[in-house]
Amino acid sequence: MRILILEDEEPAARQMLGFLEQAAVATHALPVIRSVEKALLWLQANPMPDLIFSDIELLDGNVFTLYERFRVTCPIIFTTAYDQFLLPAFRGNGIAYLLKPFRYEQVQEALEKYQGLRASLAGSVPAPAGLSLEIVEELRTALRQNTQPRYKQRFSVRMRNSFYVLQAHDIAYVQADEGVTFAVDGAGTRYPLSGTLAELERQLDPASFGRLNRSELVNIAFVERIEPYFNNRLVVKLRPGGTTLTTSAAQTPEFRRWLEG
Repeated sequence: MRILILEDEEPAARQMLGFLEQAAVATHALPVIRSVEKALLWLQANPMPDLIFSDIELLDGNVFTLYERFRVTCPIIFTTAYDQFLLPAFRGNGIAYLLKPFRYEQVQEALEKYQGLRASLAGSVPAPAGLSLEIVEELRTALRQNTQPRYKQRFSVRMRNSFYVLQAHDIAYVQADEGVTFAVDGAGTRYPLSGTLAELERQLDPASFGRLNRSELVNIAFVERIEPYFNNRLVVKLRPGGTTLTTSAAQTPEFRRWLEG
């Protein structure tokens, strides 16, 4: 079975891959895509998969923008933290959803539903099973009315063959250095993160993390004081340890506005 996974959180993606391997439904490596734009490119360049497991909030936005731009004609099983409005939208449309955190048994049940639908349509020429524009709009409206932005609370970081859980509130600043993005905690320990600085900026709560320049974000909870610097820049001193960061001239006005809340 050709399955596409749309999921921006690495632990959730690994769990889903493990569940599908346990269910023995795929004989080859499954593509895992973390953003709307990359998913669009993949769908344009590859045959339609048999089934999609789709999160709702990806790195660069809401997944329904993908389904508006590209007509998906295979069944979709949503893996989501939203529950109060998805069930009415999906009822009667042959689309299942898994409420996070979910168990293997729920994945297995969803796969059995898919197989049952597929078997019932054998020998006929069914209409495309993609999301209609009406369903997409209903889901988007429900999202706007019933949800608040969700920001990352923690990161799973691989270091020296082990995984560490890094809480977002423990990050003093985020820094892009020679193509690698690092989170730095209050003790100065650097943790390599996946994704670009722009992607991480979208994942972190903007009330806590502000951009200093093209390569750094800072957590307001670690800012000790701010001093003027030449060429309309600012020096930002952090606690503990006295780490010093500097805004760029271009970013200084926006940083000042962010400081004022």
